[in-house]
Amino acid sequence: MHVMEEVSQRLGRFVADQRDVAASTGPIARQLFDAAAMTLTGGKRLRAQFCHTGWVAAGGEPYAEEAIAVASSLEIFQAAALVHDDLIDHSDTRRGRPAAHRALEIAHRDAGWSGSSEDFGVSGAILLGDLLVAWSDDLLEEAVAGHLHAPLVRAEYGRMRRDVTLGQFLDVAQESAWVTQPEAEHADRALEIASLKSARYSVEQPLIIGAALAGATEDQRSSLREFGHHIGIAFQLRDDVLGVFGDTAETGKPAGDDIREGKRTILVAYTRERLSPDAKDRFDEALGDRDLSTDEVHHIQQEMQTSGALDRVESIIEENATAALGVLATAPLQEGAREDLARLAEAAIHRRA
Repeated sequence: MHVMEEVSQRLGRFVADQRDVAASTGPIARQLFDAAAMTLTGGKRLRAQFCHTGWVAAGGEPYAEEAIAVASSLEIFQAAALVHDDLIDHSDTRRGRPAAHRALEIAHRDAGWSGSSEDFGVSGAILLGDLLVAWSDDLLEEAVAGHLHAPLVRAEYGRMRRDVTLGQFLDVAQESAWVTQPEAEHADRALEIASLKSARYSVEQPLIIGAALAGATEDQRSSLREFGHHIGIAFQLRDDVLGVFGDTAETGKPAGDDIREGKRTILVAYTRERLSPDAKDRFDEALGDRDLSTDEVHHIQQEMQTSGALDRVESIIEENATAALGVLATAPLQEGAREDLARLAEAAIHRRA
């Protein structure tokens, strides 16, 4: 059985247990539990796969119960992060469905409740994300209770949570603070945010958490951390590219969504470096305009291409992929783990959604 199937089944059992807990809370409270369960459906389960592969790479038995449970807890945390991320970014969709805050807004309106449906959706999504973080903690603790390596797993899990929260805050702040920063720093700031917000959280820490659970040596953890960081950077930069150039049918989000949200990614930083002052002013004015037409989004996409920004980002992605495979070639890992990690790296870097 594939890791994705094992994790989906484990999440299903966990959600069933939570529904039992919620059975006596009444239909309104159960609405929050139902919304939480919905966030755990679909997705690529990349964090769970990296976690499980880190476990196997350090000598863990494939599909062991504790490894699948820990990997599943990371998927719950990912769901929490997406709920809050969509709220912060004012995103209307996720995986082709209404984002959590929009779904709650619709439920409020359909029920004919009083007050602002939009405010209810926002408030409900904040609490939904908090509930999912608590669920992630609960499943992790259940998995490592009494485990020999529980202290290190908890420490690495805590580090992941801190890094992604800090990275998210820096991402939000950068959209306001960038005008006060020297232009030469914009690309470096974007890479710093990519590292904290996504690289460590999406690849590096899941690998390390799985390896720590298996009792990895210091050399194994060091190799996995370096490999994971390179792949994580490439993963986030691919996400930046898809946020501008991705196919809606595959990403589940409108084309050019990051442009309308005004995200200050490295694509934006590189594009601005090559624009004339007048063109730069027009570019800056368009970023973050939620009413941009399809033609206006297409014009910005062309500027990113003709400025060479897209090619520069693609080059960084490939440089990190090459560096990661170089680390992998000499990493002291279990037989077969290198092939599995290379396969996951390929899926993370060259994905279309």
